[in-house]
Amino acid sequence: MSQALSFVQGLVQVQVLPRDTFLLKVAASKPLLLIAKELSFAMCLTIMFVLAEETKSRRALILGAIAIFSSQSTNYVSFAAEAKKGFQAVLDKKDGYSFLYPFGWQEVVVQGQDKVFKDVIEPLESVSVNMVGTTKGDIRELGPPQAVAEALVKKVLAPASQKTKVVGAAERDVDGKVYYTFEFIAQAPNFTRHALGAISIGNGKFYTLTTGANERRWDKMKDKLQAVIESFKIFDV
Repeated sequence: MSQALSFVQGLVQVQVLPRDTFLLKVAASKPLLLIAKELSFAMCLTIMFVLAEETKSRRALILGAIAIFSSQSTNYVSFAAEAKKGFQAVLDKKDGYSFLYPFGWQEVVVQGQDKVFKDVIEPLESVSVNMVGTTKGDIRELGPPQAVAEALVKKVLAPASQKTKVVGAAERDVDGKVYYTFEFIAQAPNFTRHALGAISIGNGKFYTLTTGANERRWDKMKDKLQAVIESFKIFDV
């Protein structure tokens, strides 16, 4: 038995795994079966492939896969089903939102933002999510889409030194939740950013997701950025 397999079994015997809890049942003289409970999807896959490789058992791989997918929560299953080719998924169970972003973008820390992913080569290509508390219960209480978008872009989403223009704004309903989506341009002295935004209210919070690119790359990126906006959802927590 290799060190890798011994390590995995050791974790099971002492029931210790940082940040996650799980049950791994090993039947004597039989292929190993992974039964995951409240275990991160990535770690499930890692353990499953280690066990299958070390035991050279195709049955372990198949049964492990069945156990993983059947044991994961419905949120993971339903969200994964919506993921598109070329995108990666974000699901924040604590703050109640999810979205997709283009494959290859890297997460970075930006003060005042809950999450930010960006292209390391084209830094203006990014997506960010921000939340602030609110007593409002519906985004429509703030006003019509165009007026709300113009105020948000001018006062929050772009520095005062930049010239901004809201190209358009609209209201959409997804699973009974109302969102405002909008397109805007922010012009700085040395660059122009073409961007999209989506806002909604839930869980006592005002959610804002923005994504965009340099104007010179807008035609190439606009479909991907639109997919990001359309993927944005908030849910009750």
